[in-house]
Parts: sequence; C-alpha cells; structure tokens
Amino acid sequence: MSVQRRKFLTGTAAGTAAIAASTLAAPAIAQSTIEWTMVSPWPRNAPGVGVNAQRLADRITAMSGGRLRIQHYTAGELVPPFESFDALIGGDVDLMHATPYYWVGKSATMNYFTGVPYGLMATELAGWIEFGGGQALWDEVYAGFGAKPFYCGSSGTQAGGWFRKEINTLDDVRGLRIRIAGLGGEVFRRIGAAVVNLPPGEIFQAMQSGAVDAAEWVGPWNDLAFGLHRVADYYYLPAFHEPGPGLEAVVNLDAYNALPDDLKAIVEFAAKSTAYTADADFRYHNIVSLPQLVEQHGVQVRTFSDEVVMELGRLSFEALEEIGQTDAITARVHASYMDYLHMASHYSNVMEGEISRQRAMVLGS
Repeated sequence: MSVQRRKFLTGTAAGTAAIAASTLAAPAIAQSTIEWTMVSPWPRNAPGVGVNAQRLADRITAMSGGRLRIQHYTAGELVPPFESFDALIGGDVDLMHATPYYWVGKSATMNYFTGVPYGLMATELAGWIEFGGGQALWDEVYAGFGAKPFYCGSSGTQAGGWFRKEINTLDDVRGLRIRIAGLGGEVFRRIGAAVVNLPPGEIFQAMQSGAVDAAEWVGPWNDLAFGLHRVADYYYLPAFHEPGPGLEAVVNLDAYNALPDDLKAIVEFAAKSTAYTADADFRYHNIVSLPQLVEQHGVQVRTFSDEVVMELGRLSFEALEEIGQTDAITARVHASYMDYLHMASHYSNVMEGEISRQRAMVLGS
C-alpha cells in the first residue's frame, strides 16, 4: 500500500471529507494542519538513535503547535531500513532520520557528512557543517536527489567493535567476517576481511549464529542494550572509522519548499535542538554504560595495536584520496573537509588532548 505524501486535515467532518477528495490539489499553506510521514532505519526506541528520531518528530509537532504533525515509522514498519532514502527522494515519505553514509551508493560524498576514518570528531563535524561551508556543500549534494539535509547530532566517538578473538596483528584481521559500516568496511576489506553490511536489528542474531565473527554497532550504551556482550568477549575501543559520526534529518525538497517560512524554521531548529539532546544523551549513557559492561559482564576492553592502527590509517587515507577524485562535487567536499580536518587535529592535540591527559593524571584515572 503506497504512502500518501501529505494529508491535510480540517476541524470538521465535512471539511475532512472535502480535503480527502482533493488532497494533492490543495496547496500546503492553505490548510490548518499538515501531516508528514517520517521513516528511520532504527529499531523503535533504540537507545540514542531511535529515541532521538522520535524526539525530532515530537518536537516538530510541538513547536509548530500541531500545524505540522509527524507520524514516525521505524525500521521495517513502512519501508526496509536501507530503503529509507529511496522512499524519501521518491516522494513516498516526507522526512527521514538516519545517517548519511547509509546512502553512499547514491554519492560518495555521503561519507564526509557522516564522518571518515581518523576524521572529524563530533563537535568538529558540527563546526564544519555549521560554519565551515559544510552545510552549503551538503545542500548542493542532496538537492541533486530532491532532498534537504539538516545536522541532527552525533553519537560521539564510537566503539571499534566486538570480536570473538583478539586482534593483535594484521593477520588476525585477514579472513575475518565482520559487520562494519561506512569506509571502515572498505578499509577492513582492503586488509583482507570479509565485510557484511547488516541493519542494526540483525547484528545480534548474526553474531550469535556465527554468520559473522565480529561486529561494530555504536558504543557502550547501544551495544549493552543490544546484548552484544553476550556474543563476543573482546571489545575494541575506540572506533578508528567513526570518531564522531553525524546523524541527519532529511526532508523531501518538494515537501520542504511547500512549507511557509515559519514551519521551515521550525524543522531546522527542531533538528538543531535534537542534535544537542542526542549529543548529551549519547555522552551521558556511554559514560555510565562502559563500567557496567566491564564490571558486571566481564567484558575485556582492548585497543588496536600500533601496527594495526598505522595500516588502518594508511588504507583509510588511500581510500579517501580515491573517493576525492570521484567527481567535481566530491572533490570540493573532500578538499573542504580535509583542510579543516588538519586544523582541527592540531587544535585538538594542544587543547582537548592535553587537558584529557592532565585530567587523567590529576584524577588518577
């Protein structure tokens, strides 16, 4: 059954019947209420992602005083998780909450707006998008698909993943069957791993059945909720490929352009509000969840060896350079991102990196 893109409601039964007969012909701004359909690839109420997707829907509805109502469908409820973007640009739905690198098959630029291996961390990515020209580039890329993107927060630095065996050398990676998203998957593939891309809701079962030997999802909070500590012993921190991956709220461009200016502003600021909440949500709950994994469940935390890190880094930037040559728009996105990344890395080293070192020394942690 197809999804009606936009439903306009009036306050009387007679008005409702009249509008139902001519919904598509009526201009959006002429109606008292606009109803949008929203999809996301997350399981309903999944910590961080699913919860904040629902917050976005609720905030748009509340901030608009009910003039723009959002009906949110989660993974598989209306469309399969990885078909959310197609549903949006095809006009079947109006709004989506997701992460850009799920759609790299559409454009390689999607990597940069999520994040790249050893790339921008959460606040750095937000800075590039908001003030460093990233939003204009993002708008240009998505306009080609008939969509309008908004930054919607970050999980912060993610976890490197769950492994059934320790990863000490590159030989330990070769032949590994691993669920890993984004450019991290391409880097593992170049080392010699077999990479599998699975929707979030299928990760636990794949690990439990032995279909994969390792898997990354998000971080301590989400991984604990998904029970991944029950199917693997070794937890590698941090993720080389997701130092601060971004979330997105994406609107069908026709639906967005049909809104009056005040509702456009509400969509934008609801996304920014949700970005703040998502960042705080992930940070707090990851902090309190990691000790639970270690102290209550006996999880063994590991970091990748320097040998593995250097090869992951070499292959990551080798892949990025290739991606940067895909086409003219990707080259511009790549150049903008990389210029800012080098500045951000230097600043982070002398500021956040050093205060983290000093704080740990003072606290004895």
